[in-house]
Amino acid sequence: MSELDFNNIDGMHLDVLRELGNIGAGNATTALSQMINKKIDMGVPKVNLLEFKELAEILGGAENPIVGILFGVEGEVTGMMMFILEQKSAHNLVNMLMGREISTFEEFSDMDLSALNEIGNIIAGAYLSSLSSLTNLKIIASVPHMAIDMAGAILSVPAIEFGKVGDKALLIQTGFGGELERVFGFFILIPDLASYTTILKSIGMM
Repeated sequence: MSELDFNNIDGMHLDVLRELGNIGAGNATTALSQMINKKIDMGVPKVNLLEFKELAEILGGAENPIVGILFGVEGEVTGMMMFILEQKSAHNLVNMLMGREISTFEEFSDMDLSALNEIGNIIAGAYLSSLSSLTNLKIIASVPHMAIDMAGAILSVPAIEFGKVGDKALLIQTGFGGELERVFGFFILIPDLASYTTILKSIGMM
């Protein structure tokens, strides 16, 4: 097979992509855990061909308010990466980082928003750094862009971008949780189609 497309991805390719997602998310979760000095458990990565409207349902429905931090992925692998938190989890995460009571749910201050952006920046860097080491490919993240909105609105950004090549994308999705499920969110890596071929070739799968 010379080039990959969404119609000829087989179980072996999915297993490899799932393992890459597992390692990347593991590094990112470790970085996050170190930042807040709390144990964070990572869920089993899922790799699926999904429509973006299906992803919104995974995140609690199109109208569920979430915090999304979006990065462009550049270098030898291109596409997008998102770090997504339910709003309650975002409050809990910031409160842990700031040493405040976990149950405090005031409006996000400018300092809170800056902290969330920095959290996203650090864990995205950890995620992509591990993928770069595994594949020997240059993979870097752009400056992060954060939005607080309904899931459907935030997901419309990658949906519009990837809608140029089809209504589906291959999503590497990893959930994570903290003590008493106080923090729950997702890492979502969405390389463009050509980048899947690049990644699989770099590890001898094509």
